[in-house]
Amino acid sequence: MATPRSSLLLNLKRLSGHSDLLIAALVVAIVIIIVIPLQPSILDILLTCSLSLGLIVLLTTLFVTEPLQLSVFPSLLLVLTLFRLALNISSTRLILNHATAGKVIQAFGSFVIGGNYIVGFIIFVIITVIQFVVITNGAGRVAEVAARFTLDAMPGKQMSIDADLNAGLITEQEAKERRKKLQREADFFGAMDGASKFVKGDAIAGIVIALVNIVGGLVIGMWQKGMPVTSALETYTLLTVGDGLVSQIPALLISTATGILVTRAGSGRSFGLDLTGELGAFPKVIALAAAILLVLAIIPGLPFLPFMILAAGTGYTAFALYGEEKKKKELAVREEEQKLAPKEPENVLNLFQVDPLEIEIGYNLISLTDEEQGGDLLDRLAAVRRQCATEMGIFVRPIRIRDNLQLSPNSYRFKIRGVDITGGELMPDHYLAMNPTDQEVSIDGIKTTEPTFGLPAWWITEESKEQVELEGLTVVDAATVLITHLTEFIKSHASELLSRQDVKDLIDMVKENNEALVNELVPDVLSIGEIQRVMENLLAERVSIRDVEAILEAISNAALISKDIGYLTEATRQALARNISKQLSVDGKMTVVTLDTALEKQLLDSLQNTSEGSYPAISPEVTQHIFNQLKEAGEQFSLMGLPPVVLCSSSIRLPFRRLLERFMPDFSVVAINELTPDLEVEAIGTVMSNED
Repeated sequence: MATPRSSLLLNLKRLSGHSDLLIAALVVAIVIIIVIPLQPSILDILLTCSLSLGLIVLLTTLFVTEPLQLSVFPSLLLVLTLFRLALNISSTRLILNHATAGKVIQAFGSFVIGGNYIVGFIIFVIITVIQFVVITNGAGRVAEVAARFTLDAMPGKQMSIDADLNAGLITEQEAKERRKKLQREADFFGAMDGASKFVKGDAIAGIVIALVNIVGGLVIGMWQKGMPVTSALETYTLLTVGDGLVSQIPALLISTATGILVTRAGSGRSFGLDLTGELGAFPKVIALAAAILLVLAIIPGLPFLPFMILAAGTGYTAFALYGEEKKKKELAVREEEQKLAPKEPENVLNLFQVDPLEIEIGYNLISLTDEEQGGDLLDRLAAVRRQCATEMGIFVRPIRIRDNLQLSPNSYRFKIRGVDITGGELMPDHYLAMNPTDQEVSIDGIKTTEPTFGLPAWWITEESKEQVELEGLTVVDAATVLITHLTEFIKSHASELLSRQDVKDLIDMVKENNEALVNELVPDVLSIGEIQRVMENLLAERVSIRDVEAILEAISNAALISKDIGYLTEATRQALARNISKQLSVDGKMTVVTLDTALEKQLLDSLQNTSEGSYPAISPEVTQHIFNQLKEAGEQFSLMGLPPVVLCSSSIRLPFRRLLERFMPDFSVVAINELTPDLEVEAIGTVMSNED
């Protein structure tokens, strides 16, 4: 059988599930109170509720650690103000009609003010002036300034969030939460700016209602009820002052809570902890105050006991705080000694964490990352990551940007896993003019070399930009130079940036739509590491791995014959023939150099199998002869503005690529069976054997 306590808890639990309906009903009831007359006993209960709610709101503001923990306060302020005004109307109706307003108002009129309506009226006026002139005006001004400063600071805070996101310090979800909190903060202080007017209006309404009650009570008491002037004045003034005090005390609590809330800073602690912690941080000040109070206690004519009690209290407080401060200093000294003392080997695991990709910049290039100075580098980094995902099919982790004072002011460096790879120099207040042709031009600028493709270039000022463009040169800003270099750098080193976790994420993505393929391949046939090596081989030759499903299909079919990584790579390239043909052709036409049949046979006969695959073991003379011919062919490709491509048979493609990859990585080596049937192929030369 349920106990009364358990039944009460059950009913409260049921009500909490419909709290929105309950609050809506209460707000409607407040409006109804304005119209429907109330009994004095009911009015007593509601006035007590008003006092309790004011006290609860005030105490809540003392314990919140940041304003957004009470973000409903502006709306709550409106509801409570409406509630007090509704009670004022109800009490006014009872006072004027029946010359009574319940026990609560009677108690305030008789006990609190001692039955003297003149004293009560003065106290009422003082409370109203304090609330209206001091607290309400101050809180309103603070709310107005806080709203203005919050809105002005929003762009800077948004940029800070974007910078942390691009630097990899926070996740996208954390960035969303920060932006949401920032918007809520702006909305809150904007609402508080308007809500503070409710408190000011409430104070004005209290004064008007009090005057109306007194004047109306005198008129009704003398003319309608036939009361003497003195009796009517005493009766209605006592009730009016009691009613004013009952309404103004909750209003004073609410206005004080408003002031405390808008003046709170997000320290992460309650008001009480902040107050005691900050005032108690200076025990010498409290000791000085105790000495002054002691001097005042012994001055003839001043009361000895009050000043002596305060002097003793503040002196003891200063002594206790001084002892606590001394203990903290001793603890800090011991901690410092422990730091300097020999220790056991500390945990250095965090030192092994390195970023996959990192950019270091000199201090003159910091302006490129600052949106307030017109820098858009952070936004462009996000665009680079999207471009790499679209073109190469790789997920580039957030790129960290660091300022390095050891670099020259205009320098930047690209690092992979903490190792410096390449870099360049920029002039952030200049434009880079590049000459894509071999024609001689005369440019008034600082001569340099474009860092990505090695083109001759000049740093020019903004004033000469238009004239240089008219001469046929390509002109870009400093940020574009860095972004272009970064994009090509990522494409060239994509195989080094691809991690096992990236491959696993790609496989999981395919599994959502083709679960059978993934379950058949991983992990029974091949491991994620083996699939990663195949994808690394593709990326090393700048073959996009965006079509992950086609790659896994090709690997799955080829793995039934052999699990050799080289064989799996070649089989995957054949499956991606359409992508390779499109990537290396222009308008459906691929320009290539071919390998002589004798050279192919010579290379095929010289193949030697190693743990890393098959390599052609040819003499240095033959190798140099091949490189010289390819170098001449590369110059022709460069003049035509086409990617250099070598076409050979499928049996020699991979070994020949391994021969070129270290010294001539820009050449793409394509097998005949990797070309689509509709592709037009034009050979501009043939690499011959030195035996011919």
